[in-house]
Amino acid sequence: MSHHTDGRKRRVPLGQRVAQTLLRLTGWRAGPFPDIDRAVIAGGPHTSNWDGVLALVSRSALQQDVNVMIKHSLFKGPLGWLLRKLGAMPIERGKAGGMVEQTVAQFRQRDKLLIAVTPEGTRSNAEQWKLGFYHIAKQANVPIILALADYKAKTFSFPVVIYPSDDMEADLQQIYAHFASATPKHPSKLSGPVRAHYGE
Repeated sequence: MSHHTDGRKRRVPLGQRVAQTLLRLTGWRAGPFPDIDRAVIAGGPHTSNWDGVLALVSRSALQQDVNVMIKHSLFKGPLGWLLRKLGAMPIERGKAGGMVEQTVAQFRQRDKLLIAVTPEGTRSNAEQWKLGFYHIAKQANVPIILALADYKAKTFSFPVVIYPSDDMEADLQQIYAHFASATPKHPSKLSGPVRAHYGE
């Protein structure tokens, strides 16, 4: 039996083409993304506003339907419209408990959901991480995909998938070590847990 095709290539969306061009022109590479439909994506190390820009461009280049959680104060005015178009979700960091419960409920209602967070929560020398991302993954029974921005290698990669165990501290130490393996834009601004592993 013969198979016929019309010879046409799949049309690449404009946003994806633009994002891929931006990465290529700046020397960055993104991906590949693991074949997982439901997960919490923990991005880092986070030391610059450029980390968020890189994450959004990489999301578009890879055509992944990822919701990026960003502090709600950035959604004022025209920037809010653009952030939503790029997949950003406003969150109020002061309501961590409520955020965990609401996000877990979303996972239980959907077959596909990828939510990205920056567990360091700040760009400057955070001594402790915000652990909502871990509790969301544990309670929703979904894995944590690590998204690492390496400014030396110029890669935005997803090298490790962690399934929360019954030993949270061991899981976190593993995540800290992986974050420390990537070169951030501003090493002096690394969070305390990552700084403890940096250069090992």
